[in-house]
Amino acid sequence: MAGSPDSSSSPGSSGSPGSPGSPGSPGSGALPAGGVRIGHLVTSGTFSLDGSTWEVDNNVWLVGDDREVYVIDAAHDAEAVLAAVGRRRLLGVVCTHGHDDHIDAAPEVADRTGAPVLLHPDDRVLWEMRHPDRRPDAPLADGDILTVGGTELRVLHTPGHSPGAVCLYAAGLGTVFSGDTLFRGGPGATGRSYSSFPLIIDSIRDRLLTLPPKTVVRTGHGDSTTVGDEAPHLEEWIERGH
Repeated sequence: MAGSPDSSSSPGSSGSPGSPGSPGSPGSGALPAGGVRIGHLVTSGTFSLDGSTWEVDNNVWLVGDDREVYVIDAAHDAEAVLAAVGRRRLLGVVCTHGHDDHIDAAPEVADRTGAPVLLHPDDRVLWEMRHPDRRPDAPLADGDILTVGGTELRVLHTPGHSPGAVCLYAAGLGTVFSGDTLFRGGPGATGRSYSSFPLIIDSIRDRLLTLPPKTVVRTGHGDSTTVGDEAPHLEEWIERGH
């Protein structure tokens, strides 16, 4: 399996750059709920931090109906993201955290559509490494509710991979968008600047593994999983460390 530097468990990447998820899989781009569906792209680029650079594939998620949509993590390829948005009104570009591979295309996508970039303020230091002259437009905070097509996305502050990492829980869709906090096989990497293994374990234990077991975990890289598949392995991850 192809690993990601953002995952301590090296999950495999799914799909090809710019391609949608496979219908029927946990990463599927077709999951209707009151007209709202989940779209999925895989885009390719680089991730740089602490003087090193890696090639990465990123999951870009879209949640919306035929009229409006949110983009979660506008990574690498603004044209591909804008094509997936289509003629719909883009309500916001949500950043699960400030690592450059998750935010590199965010300003262009936002500026070309008039949508705001949304980022937890604790990750501003990471954002400014990539975009020193372009601020996020609005903050994300724990408990915030983003609504699209009548479906709610609840912001969960899940620090650890980065100080301002967030996940988005959509109870009505039976899914959580975990960014780089939780992958198939374990937590996101915490061996770099601004990360903390104890914090990410607390976030996963208290905020994610408490969700219903059938909740699909749609990750920032690689394949999707479920809360029920990951929950039994928490102690293994703690013993393994970062």
